[in-house]
Amino acid sequence: MSLPAKEILLNAFTMNCVGHIHHGMWTHPDDRSTEFNTLGYWTELARTLERGLFDGLFIADIVGVYDVYQQGIGLTASESIQLPVNDPLLLVSAMASVTEHLGFGLTANLSYEAPYLFARRFSTLDHLTNGRVGWNIVTGYLDSAARAMGQKMLADHDRRYDMADEFLDVSYQLWEGSWEDDAVVADRQRRLYADAAKIHPVRHHGEFYQVDGCHLTSPSPQRTPLLYQAGSSARGIRFAARHAECTFVNGSTPQAMRAQVERLRQAAVEAGRQPDDLKIFMGIAIIVAPTEKEAHEKHQHYLRYASPEAGIAHFSSSVGVDLSTLGLDEPLVSGSTRAIESVARAWSGTTKRQLLEQHALGGRYALIVGDPQQVATALLAWVDETGIDGFNLTRIVNPQSYIDFIELVVPELQQRGRYKTAYRPGTLRKKLFNQDRLSSRHPAARWRYPAHEEKQ
Repeated sequence: MSLPAKEILLNAFTMNCVGHIHHGMWTHPDDRSTEFNTLGYWTELARTLERGLFDGLFIADIVGVYDVYQQGIGLTASESIQLPVNDPLLLVSAMASVTEHLGFGLTANLSYEAPYLFARRFSTLDHLTNGRVGWNIVTGYLDSAARAMGQKMLADHDRRYDMADEFLDVSYQLWEGSWEDDAVVADRQRRLYADAAKIHPVRHHGEFYQVDGCHLTSPSPQRTPLLYQAGSSARGIRFAARHAECTFVNGSTPQAMRAQVERLRQAAVEAGRQPDDLKIFMGIAIIVAPTEKEAHEKHQHYLRYASPEAGIAHFSSSVGVDLSTLGLDEPLVSGSTRAIESVARAWSGTTKRQLLEQHALGGRYALIVGDPQQVATALLAWVDETGIDGFNLTRIVNPQSYIDFIELVVPELQQRGRYKTAYRPGTLRKKLFNQDRLSSRHPAARWRYPAHEEKQ
């Protein structure tokens, strides 16, 4: 008996800034990205996404500036290439207050954080959202960030992952092991709010971090936030296999994507987990209209506002190479890099002319253009042919890109039985994995007291 076709999962992919992926589109008259400094912009977006039954709003972030292209921030500033960029965590309480189900995947760079206070911030948000937060774990890839934080340069790629492993280990101890499940009593008559015997100090003395103290926050609905990660280098895959619950991948062909999915799921097995312990999301850009003709006309219209040069300026920092110095037909040659190793390796040999063509819409994400039926068919083909679980949908014109998808594509996917018609109750993890707490197979589970075990 064949298994039913899986329902696709869907995050909106954005950033607390003007220009995110599709650079130059902020100049489109219908784009509202310049309102990113206002709460109304975010609360309206959250309501819109919940109306469309999106699983989450995934908010990217960077620390540092893109200063590799032309050895400065001239184009970065004029095209607002993720500059200015505000803290994503501070948006969540407002958006949570106007929604009930929408999850929030929040990027935070651990390289410049202390685990003790960092764990408190996420526990606080998990309480305030009733268990709807996730952490996208990143270690950064910009030398500009390291310099701004008082370091000479960015640490080596694999060394950053070594630090991340220990950061997660400390965080798990705080989130999972410091407070027992029944430590909070809240008994007015006995004047007993919490039982000190069930609150335990974390004593960690490692290579990178030293902690000696109790977690400041009582157990939140998920305890550990849902864990996202996007590394696709060999070291990044090992890290994801151990820690991640949701991974974010990109691929130009179904064959390449399937190979990447198979590597991730096999790595999870080798780490003592199961293949479906990972939900895998692909980055995607969509232009949809009621008819195919209208969709392609919209695409051509958008191209007039996009900035391919801004796209490759962003890309320059991703690979650690100043692409402004290359001739149009000179290939990118990437050796070892402290930037995004997998991106540099994947695009080595590509010419600047080809990169400009690939960034015609300001970014290099896979693009689907068509009517609702064509878009739905293309999305489902990616899922069924590659084994991914869903998509991170970028904004091209914001918020119109999301509104178009909700009004045109969501009904088509629902009609085919491949997209939910209502939210499931519970936390973000419960919605995606049918459990509030991390699986007992996850390495964080070893820090739990026996009563904490959730057999899955």
